[in-house]
Order: sequence, then C-alpha cells, then structure tokens
Amino acid sequence: MVRSIKNPKKAKRKNKPSSLSILPRQPPPSPAPSLASPPPSPSSLASRLPLHPPSPALLPLHPPSPAASLSSPLPRQQKGNGSQHKKSKEGKEKEQGDGSSASSSVPSMPTKVWQPGVDNLEEGEELECDPTAYNCLHAFHIGWPCLSFDVVRDSLGLLRTDFPHTVYFVAGLAENPDWNSIGIFKVSNVSGKRRELVPTKATTSDSDMDADNSNSDSDEDSEDEEEGGSAAPILQLRKVAHSGCVNRIRAMTQNPHICASWSDAGYVQIWDFSTHLNALAESETEVPRGGSSVFNQAPIFNFKGHKDEGYAIDWSPRVTGRLVTGDCKSCIRLWEPTSGATWNVDATPFTGHTASVEDLQLSPTEDHVFASCSVDGHIAIWDARLGKSPAISFKAHNADVNVLSWNRLASVMLASGSDDGTFSIRDLRLLSTKSEEDKSLVAHFDYHKHPITSIEWSPHEASTLAVSSSDNQLTIWDLSLEKDEEEEAEFKAKTKEQGQKDLKELHWDAQIPGMIVSTASDGFNILMPSNIQSTLPSEGA
Repeated sequence: MVRSIKNPKKAKRKNKPSSLSILPRQPPPSPAPSLASPPPSPSSLASRLPLHPPSPALLPLHPPSPAASLSSPLPRQQKGNGSQHKKSKEGKEKEQGDGSSASSSVPSMPTKVWQPGVDNLEEGEELECDPTAYNCLHAFHIGWPCLSFDVVRDSLGLLRTDFPHTVYFVAGLAENPDWNSIGIFKVSNVSGKRRELVPTKATTSDSDMDADNSNSDSDEDSEDEEEGGSAAPILQLRKVAHSGCVNRIRAMTQNPHICASWSDAGYVQIWDFSTHLNALAESETEVPRGGSSVFNQAPIFNFKGHKDEGYAIDWSPRVTGRLVTGDCKSCIRLWEPTSGATWNVDATPFTGHTASVEDLQLSPTEDHVFASCSVDGHIAIWDARLGKSPAISFKAHNADVNVLSWNRLASVMLASGSDDGTFSIRDLRLLSTKSEEDKSLVAHFDYHKHPITSIEWSPHEASTLAVSSSDNQLTIWDLSLEKDEEEEAEFKAKTKEQGQKDLKELHWDAQIPGMIVSTASDGFNILMPSNIQSTLPSEGA
C-alpha cells in the first residue's frame, strides 16, 4: 500500500494524496432518486450527464487590491502533456543552427503522446513540450512538499475567463518533521492565452505550415502573453502553525474562510482564516520568497475523539457547516454545527468498514447521505437517518480504494480510484441491496499502472473527470466520448499532463473554468489545457 509524504519517523501512509456559455435560466433539475428508489433501465452514459450551472457560494472576502510585486518561483520547466513529443538532439541543434525554428513554440513535426512504460527514448532523443497544448501552465515550488491542499473560493467572480487570473488556496506544509504549518496562498497574475483546440492529427501540410510560420507564431504568442500579463505569476503566502503533519485539508464551500484539517496526531481542527485571506487580498507589500513569518493562531474547534489519525474528510455542499471525518480505525463521525462556532460530533461513530477509511463524499443532492471508501476495497453509501450502519456496501476494487468523487452536476455518478491504478465510474441508481451482482459499474479504466492519488469531477462539465497517479501523470477524461449507443462505451483521455513527480492531489477551480491546480513532491502546477473549453464562450463574448 503506497503511503504519503510525511514525518519520516512515522510508518508510511497512503499517497493522498472549460467559462460556461450564458444560457437562459433553466428549470432546476429533478432531485436524484433516493436510495430506496427502483433503479432505472440502463441507458447510454452520455445521456446521464446533464449540464447545469453551479450554484454560487457565499463569498465573504473583500475584493483584492492590485497584485503585489512579490515574484514567485519561476517554472522549473514546461511540463509535458498530451502534446508532448520526442525529438533528437541532433535535429534540434540543426534547427537552432540555421535559425529556422529555434524560437518556435509549435513543433515542426506531428506530435505524439508520450506514454511512460509504453514509449521508449532512443539514444540522443529528448522530450519536448508543445505549449499550444495549454491555455496556461505555471509551476512553482516553495521549498518543501505539500501533501494536501484545497482551492478557496473568492469574491472575484463566479465564472472568470479573462487573463490574468488570481487563485487562492490553503495547503499543509512540512518544512521539517517538527515544523508543520498551514499555508494560505494567493497566486495572482496567472497569465495565459486562449488557444484553438489542439488537433488530434497533424497532416504533412500542417507540419510544413507550422515550420514556415514558426517564428511569427512565436512572436504572436509573446504579444498575447504580454497582453495577459508577464509570464511569472505573483505568489504571496501566510503561514499558520499546525501541530503535526497536515494529512488532509478542506475549505468549506459556503464559507471558504473556514477550513478543516486532519492531523497525523489524531485530531481534526477547524480554522478561521478570514484575517489572512483578507490580508492577502488587500496586500500591496512585497514579501521576499521564503520570508513569510509563521502565525501562532488557535483553531476555533478541536476534536480529539478519533482513536487514530485519518485522511477522510468532507464538507457538505448542501448544509452549511456539516462535516464528516473518517480515521484509520475504520470509524466515521458526523459533525453538526451549533451556535457560537462550535460543532456537535457524534459520540457513536458510523461503522461498517473493516479497514482504514480513506475518503468521504457528502451527497450533492441529499442532506443526510454520504459515501465512503476504504482499504478493505469497499465503497459504502450511508444515510444518517437510518442508523450507524451503511445502507449499501459493495466491493468496488480488488485493492485499496484511495479516493472518491461525487459528481455535483450529474449526481447519480460516483468515481473511485484504487491502489492498483484503476478507477471506476458507477451509476448509483443501479445499486441494489437485493442482488449480489454489481450492475452499477458503467466504466472501468486501467490506463494508470500505479496507485490513483486523486480524482475529481469538473465543476463545469458533467462528463469531464481529472485523475492523478503515482506514475507521475495527471489525466483528464471525457466520458461523453462513446463509440455507439449499442456498443460498449469507449472513453478517451483528453489530456495527459506529465512532469510533476509523485503527484498527490488535484483540484479544479470552481470559478475559473478549465483550470486545475495540482501538488506533488516537487511543487505546484497551475494549468489550463487548451482542449478543455468546448462550452466556453469565445473571446469578447
């Protein structure tokens, strides 16, 4: 079982780890069937994935002042993705020698997806990144690894499409085994360029045209880059001391300045980071890189009732302040908010798994329903009104189930990722307690060959899913791609992003369609693949 980056003195722990077109208001979607509803007849997966705009969250933060001047770490290198290709060093030197394409950002040969474990580099060959595969790509490293983070919603707008962008997020930081903190980040001046969709095949004439126009394309890219801001984002950071390694951290959807953290010391803490977020939003003072001081702030609530550390934690997208947490002793606890910024935590835990609870997801449509996954290979669906045992439990994978994601746009779809590198999609309407046969499985993928560390549905495209793995790949999948309604569905990856080492976690930005933030042992990436924009309005729309 793969384990995560944390205190080396401890036993290893598991690797934990595109704006919408403005349409007339549509009637609200029908609520998802309850657990007791009879399953519908199977249909094509694409027909089960309606698109609905996300509901706005409460956004208490003040609008930020103009970006401060702190310069962030420059990208280590351009990261490869689905357009990454290999090129001989001899050919590259020849091109640079005659000046024909040394500065080109568009390769003069058909690009090919590089697949680790499948493709081999011959002597003298190296990988190159095609920057046209991205609307934006930025990397930064703060000097120490981050196991878990979460994007924090802000008050800058619900659906933002114009560069440059600003992103807020919180993350667990471990500068050394005895010095842990939570980082509150603001990354502004995230520049980029809206590109045309990347073609799947390149013809000979296309390649010739690319070669002929390489210099002019590069110049145009530079001009567009300048219009969106300079290439280097501006990074600002405030740190709050945290007792123990941060196993997992999550920001509340409705009140994003409220965050919950799981500590490897065995307790869960609730924090109010409004002061820090507002200070970052209003800051105009340059802070030297690495010079951020650590604030000693007490959590607003501290729960020590779990018998062991844990990783599973999730805020309810429907009930403000409701929280579920799960530990390595297979226990799950439900938190209910009370007056005075406190919580009532169930004295009696939910039990049903036989091993560590790895992830939790509260239902996007039903207040009292949540899903859990475990090292025992099972997924369980719980209804808090029915007691402390699962309403339905089923074998989901042949190895540990590491991560879950409940689709908030198509609420009958649940995705799960396993330690064996596979991930699956299930239709919850097809679950049944009366049959041992699992009819809910609608798709199963074995592309990744190492443990799945993070999985998350897009908040803007109901059929789009992002996955990260220990094989150092972040892949984005479009489940609406089918061969035929009467044939078995065949799904294809839209993007394969490579370059980070030991990927831990990824999240979509709910306010910037198509943007993904990912963390790995060698830092963070902020990326927007150019082919994740099928429903975005054109520039100036």
